[in-house]
Amino acid sequence: MNMHTQPQRTQAETALIDAFGERLSLLPGDGAVMLKRDDAIEAIKHGLPTRRIESWHYTDLRRLLTAVPAFDPTAAAKTLTPIVEGSAVLAVLNGVSSAKFPAIEGVTIQRLSEKLTDGSIAPGLEPYGSDDAIGALNTAFVADGYFVDIADGAALEKPIELQNLQAGGQTHVRFPVRVGAGAKAAIVERQAGEGAALASSVSQLVLGEGAEVTWLIIQEQPETATHLAQFKAHLGKNSKLTLFLMNAGGKLVRQEIVVKTTGEGADFKLRGINLLAGDTHTDVTMVLDHAVPHTTSTEVIRNVVTGKARGVFQGRINVHQYAQKTNAKMACNTLLLSDDGEFSTKPELEIFADDVICGHGATVTEIDHNHLFYLMARGIDEKSARGLLVKAFVAEVIEELDDETIVEALETRLDDWFVAHG
Repeated sequence: MNMHTQPQRTQAETALIDAFGERLSLLPGDGAVMLKRDDAIEAIKHGLPTRRIESWHYTDLRRLLTAVPAFDPTAAAKTLTPIVEGSAVLAVLNGVSSAKFPAIEGVTIQRLSEKLTDGSIAPGLEPYGSDDAIGALNTAFVADGYFVDIADGAALEKPIELQNLQAGGQTHVRFPVRVGAGAKAAIVERQAGEGAALASSVSQLVLGEGAEVTWLIIQEQPETATHLAQFKAHLGKNSKLTLFLMNAGGKLVRQEIVVKTTGEGADFKLRGINLLAGDTHTDVTMVLDHAVPHTTSTEVIRNVVTGKARGVFQGRINVHQYAQKTNAKMACNTLLLSDDGEFSTKPELEIFADDVICGHGATVTEIDHNHLFYLMARGIDEKSARGLLVKAFVAEVIEELDDETIVEALETRLDDWFVAHG
């Protein structure tokens, strides 16, 4: 007789389950939301994902998440100056939104705690798959965030900056955003903090017909924080989404990107920079579904790895049977600056249509010594020459963005990282 026993729970798993029991009475939600929370904690009780699960093969969360800090009601995060001057800032400070937010023409804003209380957000708490550990963690504990609705035809002059800031403990937030037909907007998602923390964040974007959005995720958590995040988007007919991701911090980071084209003519661009240093682990995992004909996508990821940092990029593009005339390309390029650094790349294409153009590629390299010699021969010292070459490697991706103000702001963040990490 074979008996299958549940493995003994880790310290982190036990801490999460205990925390849910302690906080349940404090979490907002009607009956439908509470059912979602119950399902989510049951998923966690079955264990955090290990490398035996294909999508988590390079990030064994059960092993890497060694401890979970307690919720800290005294933690006092402070709003940051926006990356782009003049942006409308919506800040969530240690998991709590503000009742006061800026008035933006053509934009409706609501605190997520209200939508949890009335249950209107419950359908959005559904997991996207059986291995949705980040979704389960967030659904179980999310208490606040912002819902943003941009009206049809609205054209925002300045970005909206969504700030998820922590000062230690745990913080779990959501940012559901709907962009109406023909609307245009830039949204900055800022993930940062200064304490030993466990932070989860889920952003959900729905683009109406002809909508155009540039969405920037700037993750600069301290090297004492675990950051688990998802970005999920549905692209309507003739809509355009440019997603820019910069990872420049965090001890343990997993950023999932889940995108689906639901209307013909939709276009998705992903540009990502992973700046990895110290003894850290950063995982970017993308799943892109081309579900209808005549859609396009390009993904370019640039990685800089130094110290003992470990990085991962998993990118899977699914082309559905009826998604003819799909044009999808993906590339991941890594610059290793340390013998102790690692980066794993796993590009995948799953194609069920026969009239498509699809391709992927990956490279791993070191600094070209011929280029280094060229600069040093012209009087530039070795450290500065290396810095110029590394910056050029990643700046190319930033410069693809159309908005010069955003480009300058991102280059400033890039310079700050180089100063801190040599």
